[in-house]
Amino acid sequence: MAKIWAGRTDGAVDLAADGFNSSLPFDKRLYRQDITGSMAHAAMLGATGIITEAEAEVLIDGLSGILEDLDSGKIDFDPAAEDIHSFVEQILTERVGEAGKKLHTARSRNDQVALDLRLYLREETDRIIEAVKLLAGTVTDKAEEYKSLIMPGYTHLQRAQPVTFGHHLMAYVMMLLRDIDRLSDTRRRINVSPIGCCALAGTTYPTDRFYEAEKLGFEGIALNSIDGVSDRDFVLELLSDIAVLMMHLSRFSEEICLWSSFEFRFIELSDAFTTGSSIMPQKKNPDIAELVRGKTGRVYGDLMALLTTMKGLPLAYNKDMQEDKEAVFDACDTVKKCLEVFNGMIGTMKALGSNMRAAAAGGFINATDLADYLVGKGLPFRTAYKLSGGIVAYAQKNTKTLENLSLEEYRSFSPLFDEGVYDAVDLDNCVARRTSTGGTSVGSVEQQIAYAREIIGA
Repeated sequence: MAKIWAGRTDGAVDLAADGFNSSLPFDKRLYRQDITGSMAHAAMLGATGIITEAEAEVLIDGLSGILEDLDSGKIDFDPAAEDIHSFVEQILTERVGEAGKKLHTARSRNDQVALDLRLYLREETDRIIEAVKLLAGTVTDKAEEYKSLIMPGYTHLQRAQPVTFGHHLMAYVMMLLRDIDRLSDTRRRINVSPIGCCALAGTTYPTDRFYEAEKLGFEGIALNSIDGVSDRDFVLELLSDIAVLMMHLSRFSEEICLWSSFEFRFIELSDAFTTGSSIMPQKKNPDIAELVRGKTGRVYGDLMALLTTMKGLPLAYNKDMQEDKEAVFDACDTVKKCLEVFNGMIGTMKALGSNMRAAAAGGFINATDLADYLVGKGLPFRTAYKLSGGIVAYAQKNTKTLENLSLEEYRSFSPLFDEGVYDAVDLDNCVARRTSTGGTSVGSVEQQIAYAREIIGA
């Protein structure tokens, strides 16, 4: 295929260099966006009189036919093409003749590729947001199912205070809601049209960039032509959002691996989302969670690769920027797959309530409530804290819990103790009393669930 840039040079390129330079193997996935953008460009050229309305119609009809044939598989991509732009233009010219050569008037591949990428990532962002909403809804449903199931809450991986499993799950929902917010905000900055910036300096033709942007559903246009072709902030921002989202999935995956282990046995995963061992017949491995955790590093790599690529580039366009696509394509593909399988895994996950309750009962996680009880009797908190710590040490030494210490044992530490101490350290009461906004009481968790469902529904 002849190079569309042949002229200053003869267009003859070393075979290895030609293959190295080509982006078609990966940017061919942009063909719908490239053709859609070209149809809008042709319409603009016709509307402004840069070409005739008849020529614009010929171009639009020809492009529509190419799109239909590519969608149906009637035509294949030419591996000799340098990129998706030159491939489409070459086919168009073969089909409609000289009019095809007018399509590229008042644009460059520099603004064309930026346009294609923005159109593609706008769609991908919408798909990712919907997948995050689906997962957030699934986790919220699980939180409602287990809103009163008591488990130990942890800090430093040490048992800390009693919470409900529903409360713990809602922490992940809040992360996912922030992911939705970040992605939605990024989408707003993606949705800016660069077409008409041309190579870097704009054009002498009487173009109407707002007309073209409106036809393509953009909210505005790039207001500086140099920035319009050299900006990849929107790609980096999306990659950053996806990296944070993957971090959240990875943290959740880590807990799923812990909870499903024999040592915890807090949950059971469906057989459909686990695997076995090739030699150990008793094994049920949380491979889906482990793979999501592992793929997080892959997405981090995509972000770091593009940050590194962009960090030293002078204005305006540089061929280095061709490296943006494989990184962001990989990240988008990866996060969508992870969200899909993660949603299924969580939707079929079952909590083992008796094991959670037993773990909560054995870790002195009601010690803070014991201190709060003494504060209610008039002791300063720091004094109550120290006294409660001594009682915990005594109970540990005598293999007892705070619930089954006798009143005489309590009073050996302080005469302030009465029968009310047993209500104070009862796990159900410990949870029920935490009614502060965002807390672990059932009522508070229900408020969180209602809030999440409102955001997800919106």
